[in-house]
Amino acid sequence: MPEVHLNVEWPDGRTTVLYSPSTVILNYLQPGQSLAVAELASRGKEALRLASERVRARYGFACTRADEEERQLLQTATVYGDDQLVHISAP
Repeated sequence: MPEVHLNVEWPDGRTTVLYSPSTVILNYLQPGQSLAVAELASRGKEALRLASERVRARYGFACTRADEEERQLLQTATVYGDDQLVHISAP
């Protein structure tokens, strides 16, 4: 299953890497996109859960790393205002 890594540049200039075990995340988040923190959290959560389920369908177990990525993404998002912008890029 192809992995995807995306850079997330937060409103304060901090950059984190978002990992997905599936390319399905590219249906939700695209390099070059700028969006509000709340939208990133919502799309990221949905995409990572779907990616984890794709792993489950293929291998018989969910992807715990995708679950951890979701937790970290949502935790980091709480530091910023919902309307602040983040930028998505390819590593």
